[in-house]
Amino acid sequence: MNSTARSTATLLSDTWWVAWREIKRFQRQKVRIVMILVQPFIWLALMGNMFERMAHVPGFPADSYLDYMAPGVVTMVTLFGGIFGGMSIVWDRRLGYLNKLLAAPIARSAVVSGKMLAVGLQTAMQVAIIFVIAMLMGVSFRTGPLGALMVILLAVLLSLVFAGISLSFSAVITSHEALMAVVNFMTMPLMFTSNAMMPLSFMPSWLQTIAKLNPLSYAINPMRSLFLTGWNVQELLTGVVVLALAGLALGLVATCLFRRSLA
Repeated sequence: MNSTARSTATLLSDTWWVAWREIKRFQRQKVRIVMILVQPFIWLALMGNMFERMAHVPGFPADSYLDYMAPGVVTMVTLFGGIFGGMSIVWDRRLGYLNKLLAAPIARSAVVSGKMLAVGLQTAMQVAIIFVIAMLMGVSFRTGPLGALMVILLAVLLSLVFAGISLSFSAVITSHEALMAVVNFMTMPLMFTSNAMMPLSFMPSWLQTIAKLNPLSYAINPMRSLFLTGWNVQELLTGVVVLALAGLALGLVATCLFRRSLA
């Protein structure tokens, strides 16, 4: 095995063990697990019924608001899970675990990639749970098991994008309170300037322009097609490619900022 292959294998191994530690910590957070189960049900049950009459408005693109909203709930859960992914860096720094991790014989880039991998795995689990809840509530889904896997893939890629953003902030912001303020400032505008809850045609023209530029759109639009109409291969490929490239780029940015913060 040459040195490049050996380095790659070491990085992959280090990434996995960092992610495994995050998953183990997640498993011990029983309240968080309960909230993951309850929160999507509350959103689907309350908001789905609250706005159900929207489906009767001329031009609404679905027979049921619950059907229209389900992909939006997937992106909401993904957004919150990804954007709070950087919190663990701040806590590790505060508790002294980060120093122990850096003293271990692992690649420093594995700290970022491992935490991003953990966010992606948690997102896949959450989206699978949302699917079960949505199907039990009667949400229609047009593309079968393969379509469900595509929705999970889009959600995972979207979570990596926002995990990269969050980890980039956490590399330069050492205060937990300051990081919380920044990510909370980001999440609501991102949600309300997207078509997660409302069709573009129902928005004013200036908000439509913003929504089309919103990174959430690259996940929501192909997800909604998979839920409501069927396979739109071009839209799906565009979403996968854009989100994958954005996640990779932001992961590299987070790694560079993380290394610089420790220099």
